Amino acid sequence: MPVILACALTIHAGKFQAIPAAICLVFAILVQIVSNFLNDYYDFIKGSDRSDRLGPERAVAKGWISPSKMLRASILLILVACILGSALIYYAGWQMIFVGIAVCLGAFAYSSGPYPLAYHGLGDICVVVFYGIVPVGFTYYVQSLDWTIATTIAGVSIGIVATNILVANNFRDRKEDKISNKNTSIVLLGEQFGIWFYLSNGIIAVLLTTFFYCLQMPLAAILPPLYLIAHIRTWKKMRKIYQGKDLNSILEESAKNTIFFGLLLSIGILLS
Repeated sequence: MPVILACALTIHAGKFQAIPAAICLVFAILVQIVSNFLNDYYDFIKGSDRSDRLGPERAVAKGWISPSKMLRASILLILVACILGSALIYYAGWQMIFVGIAVCLGAFAYSSGPYPLAYHGLGDICVVVFYGIVPVGFTYYVQSLDWTIATTIAGVSIGIVATNILVANNFRDRKEDKISNKNTSIVLLGEQFGIWFYLSNGIIAVLLTTFFYCLQMPLAAILPPLYLIAHIRTWKKMRKIYQGKDLNSILEESAKNTIFFGLLLSIGILLS
């Protein structure tokens, strides 16, 4: 969704380029897969994936693949992503090497290393940066060689909305995470924080899009509030379920709501 959103911005600005946009899309997908693989691997190694896990089954924890093979697959995919991403140097210069390195390090640092970010309450910030600001901003940049206020607003807003996928996940797993010393923001700040954090993320994201009025993209400010209908409905359902495996439905709805928000904002940008 972030890459599509960035492409809507480049189309609006008359700077869309299909090839670098496609490279960014494939690169983003590969890095997301790597991030999921590494999370699967390191959560198993650290003992976070317990037998009483509430979320979807994971390959390493279920024994479908050995930890060593999962790690090798992750490294192989990140190498493929880097080789593919190196083509962006042609469009945007050598500085893209540093962007690629930062993205790859972020994928590893999320759940591994001496200070895994997901284990120290920083996972939410990672989502805003690496699912929002970075993919939107640099997908726009490789096509236009520019970075605008609209790019920043779009990146931050979609990143905040996407954070709710993680919030729903961490809210569901809060008891197990506490036992495993996985100190997510919800473990650190409590259940009620998680409930209101989820609601406020959606509201803040929509409020950010109101700035598109000032950027002469009125529909990009008018359409996103429709997302709040789905967002608040999911939030109420989250409060009602509160715990257990039934919260998996909140995770799914949060992902769908993120796509909905991204489409509303993209359409608003294109029609402005």
